[in-house]
Amino acid sequence: MVFHDREEELVAKPSLQSILEEKGNIVPVLRNSKIGMYVYPVVAAEFTNWRDEQRAWRDSAVLFDQSHHMDEVIVEGPDAAKLLEGLAINSFAKFGTNRAKHFVPVTPEGYVIGDMIMFREREDKFILVGRAPAANWVEFHGSRGKHDVKITRDPRSPSRPDGKKVERVHYRYQIQGPDAPRVFEKMHGGPLPDIKFFHVDWINIGSRRVQALRHGMAGAPGLEIWGPYAEKDEIRDAILNAAEEAGVDLHQVGSRAYSTNTLESGWIPSPLPAIYTGDGIMKEYREWLPANGYEATGAIGGSFVSDDIRDYYTSPFALGYGIYIKNDHDFIGREALEKMKDQPHRKKVTFEWNAEDVVEVIASAFRPGEVPYKWIDFPQPNYASSGFDKILRDGKLVGLSMFNGYSFNERCVLSLGVVDDDVQEGDVLTLVWGEPDGGSGKTSTERHRQAEIRVRVSPTPYAREARESYAESWRTRKTA
Repeated sequence: MVFHDREEELVAKPSLQSILEEKGNIVPVLRNSKIGMYVYPVVAAEFTNWRDEQRAWRDSAVLFDQSHHMDEVIVEGPDAAKLLEGLAINSFAKFGTNRAKHFVPVTPEGYVIGDMIMFREREDKFILVGRAPAANWVEFHGSRGKHDVKITRDPRSPSRPDGKKVERVHYRYQIQGPDAPRVFEKMHGGPLPDIKFFHVDWINIGSRRVQALRHGMAGAPGLEIWGPYAEKDEIRDAILNAAEEAGVDLHQVGSRAYSTNTLESGWIPSPLPAIYTGDGIMKEYREWLPANGYEATGAIGGSFVSDDIRDYYTSPFALGYGIYIKNDHDFIGREALEKMKDQPHRKKVTFEWNAEDVVEVIASAFRPGEVPYKWIDFPQPNYASSGFDKILRDGKLVGLSMFNGYSFNERCVLSLGVVDDDVQEGDVLTLVWGEPDGGSGKTSTERHRQAEIRVRVSPTPYAREARESYAESWRTRKTA
């Protein structure tokens, strides 16, 4: 699982750049990708049922198994901080050891490539955890020979392992919910150390000492813990035993419910990486990216269709990351972001879907002889790697819905997206659900027709608990 000298491996092999040169326009390639549904691998779909698993992160406590669906990149060496600081919009000025940071890289044009959670274990060692786009960007820059670093890459587990053994470098669990502190105290053997938000300390679990990050994903603060993958089952059993001894109704959360927790807490997990345009370093990067990688095969879905791939890009301001931008260091995209700062920006919001309109869409599947509307799967109706559904006001495009799901806690379908700056909370807009012309060539898209669904613009995070718990975080703070 250690990848070095990747440039040598890709000599004379097809690349993302070769696809662009062959096809001319990448949009139809991505809109008709055959990769299929995005899969959260290995973890069981449900341990009880997804409704009770969603309820538990609001009412009791949950255990998320995050060991398989994210890439991990270890960057170490004398130039580790210099490399990462040159890629991040974030400041490293106060980024000490035993801290974590939401790492956000952008292109020279200032558009988001992706994001990861970055842990600083030592002055010269960082661990980054997240989706492939940002991981690829970091590995690429580390492989260019311009920094004295060692890059170790542990890709996410296979989407469909077909019974084959799966191993990672680390297991990764998160424990959340209002009753989680009782579990922490029981498994630690007493009160926990006072761990500040996004700080790391050591705690006891069974006979092990493990690292713990004060974090949260589902509307209540919690702990994220990790360690050697060989200890995964032992640690899980110790957590479950501690919950039982503490009298806490802790639910293990399956992959069906897990992906919906972001709807209540307000993070858009899969913006399209803005890497398909630009010369210089961007062309070099596309030549490095393989023709079968995420960027070349990831699917674009939704009712919004443009021939210009740049219309699918998002800025850090639109995603709520403007608070991170610090010009106390040189980084790729700094000049572009300085020019963008005072321009109008879209803003991140939650859309609450009208229940009657949702029921009408579902009902169409029960009417023989007619083409139904695009199916809304529960609890997760996303059918592409990156989704883009049109948000209209009086027939005019005013935003995009980008990540959807059903919340049993709120008893409604929600989606996260971006809208023009003059759209106000409480406005009722129209979401166009489904793709034009009967659907694209994606394997996840059945023959269907489009529907108009009323949506109410709501706060982000949507859940009151998340808004209050994350009052000082990127989830709620607004760009100055």
